[in-house]
Amino acid sequence: MTLHLTDLTLSHFRSHRRAAVALDGRPVAIWGPNGAGKTNLIEAVSLFSPGRGLRRAAAEEMARRPEALGWKLTGVLRSLHQVHEVEIVTEAGQARQVRIDGKAAAQVALGRIARVLWLVPSMDRLWIEGADGRRRFLDRMTLSFFPGHADVSLAYDKAMRERNRLLKDMVRDGHWYVALERQMAEAGAEIMANRRRALDLIAEATQAAETAFPAPDLALTHAEGELPVEASDLRDALSEGRNRDIAAGRTLIGAHRVDMEAHWAAKGIAAKDASTGEQKALLISLILANARGLAQDFGAPPILLLDEVAAHLDAGRRAALYDEICALGAQAFMTGTGPELFTDLGGRAQYLEVTEDSGASMVAERDAP
Repeated sequence: MTLHLTDLTLSHFRSHRRAAVALDGRPVAIWGPNGAGKTNLIEAVSLFSPGRGLRRAAAEEMARRPEALGWKLTGVLRSLHQVHEVEIVTEAGQARQVRIDGKAAAQVALGRIARVLWLVPSMDRLWIEGADGRRRFLDRMTLSFFPGHADVSLAYDKAMRERNRLLKDMVRDGHWYVALERQMAEAGAEIMANRRRALDLIAEATQAAETAFPAPDLALTHAEGELPVEASDLRDALSEGRNRDIAAGRTLIGAHRVDMEAHWAAKGIAAKDASTGEQKALLISLILANARGLAQDFGAPPILLLDEVAAHLDAGRRAALYDEICALGAQAFMTGTGPELFTDLGGRAQYLEVTEDSGASMVAERDAP
């Protein structure tokens, strides 16, 4: 069974005034000069999954300038044994609207019919920057396995914002906190259980695969030491920590303070201490493991978005990556500056060239290089 996107159209999206691309499920190699609109094209594909896409941009930021008329994406998702027509549209000044098979739907509904993973250059510093980026990466992996993770995360964030408001106002009456801490504890325990299950699935997929990329060992840590597992224990910890949290003006314990650590077991080093090329290879290994895990869990490999994926990869690893993607059977959208980066794909892929003409991106299908 497969999952892939066909008949993709973009209207007034970023640099694309209009683009229509016929896709057949094979990997898609996209090349063109910097600034031509390659990343804009795969960003559009990323919006066929829950959330704000690979750039985490607001809807109005994605409108083509200077018109700012809003934008529209349409595509056909062939998911397992079903075919879904998806439309994503934003009018000027309005929130994004999703329609699936002609009916209005919440963004989270996209997670039930599709799985989309991505790797973009900004993630290259994942192992050496702050915990926020690693936590977002972790939650994207978790969401790919458990679409309901989005709802429970929203519930947690809402309760935490209200609790933080009380903390900043130095409210000491415990009655104001009880319900919020119960909500945080219940949602937080579920978030952590989802994250641990996701890492278990990633580990299983890593161990079962023969791959040219180094396999990282992943672990969860908490800024304040060990995080309670049970909701009741987490609720007690929040209650006991109120005075300290009032002094800090924010909640210091919970799922929002978790970090993901990675070690390269074969070399015995932390990912943050690996070379730039090794860190890139570790990231690719994680994306591939996530994809293999989803192929088992969801029933089909996810759609992959790999922006400038050839950066920091030598020719051998680049060819190995293409082989693994094709063996997996995933529709992978890969970008690069020139066709020579994709010669090892041969007839196993579709090829698109993106150029700029009069301030607008143009997309044209090409033969294999």
